[in-house]
Amino acid sequence: MTVANQPHQIAIYATQPHDCPYLAERTARTAFIDPRAPLGPAVYDALLGQGLRRSGSHVYRPICPACSACRSLRIPVARFRPRRRHRRSWRRNSDLAMARVPARFDPDHYRLFQRYVRARHPHGGMDGTTADEYRRFLFADWCDTELLEFRLDGELLAVAVTDRTPTALSAVYTFFEPRAQDRGLGTLAILAQIELARALGRNWLYLGYWIAECASMRYKAEFTPHEVFTPDNQWTVVDSPKDPPHQYE
Repeated sequence: MTVANQPHQIAIYATQPHDCPYLAERTARTAFIDPRAPLGPAVYDALLGQGLRRSGSHVYRPICPACSACRSLRIPVARFRPRRRHRRSWRRNSDLAMARVPARFDPDHYRLFQRYVRARHPHGGMDGTTADEYRRFLFADWCDTELLEFRLDGELLAVAVTDRTPTALSAVYTFFEPRAQDRGLGTLAILAQIELARALGRNWLYLGYWIAECASMRYKAEFTPHEVFTPDNQWTVVDSPKDPPHQYE
């Protein structure tokens, strides 16, 4: 694999076919960047632009046989306009304080993560995540990452793990207090990351993979306009969740 604007090639490896975790009766396969490859924010920026994403230190992309449902989705932050539900989210959470903190292990964050996965993803394979597994899942030595904390009167309610690259931010993972789910903290985290990307002069916020048929991912398409990475390796624009993709005029 040749990375745009980079002088070297990066090897990729593929997993064996396995059951898709998102769509029933589908077969999945994943391509991984060589873990020995020299990575950093600039290289990762180029890989994001080619539809890849990271989990821990591994950078990957679905290459499923006979299926292309997984699409990388990003928001062009300069063009984003909040919908009514987004404005309601800002108002509903106007009493929260947000802080940017370095990417490091914090016991309070880990305990919140444990409460979140036990409530939101029981029996999903993450509810027994150890502290070391938590670190390996969210952080990578080669990546420029920071954490956005959301607190109410000092109490930690949410954490958004966010990568920085030269042209973009990437939303890695967000977890929040289950008893505060009525606040829409996941939506709030994305809105805050969009505003941070604007303030930092970045062009995009990457939201990871989106599957139109997967109900748990539908929220990503509600941030418009957005761009999706198509099977022909092009970014196409969607101005409304109900509109078909198109190229920029």
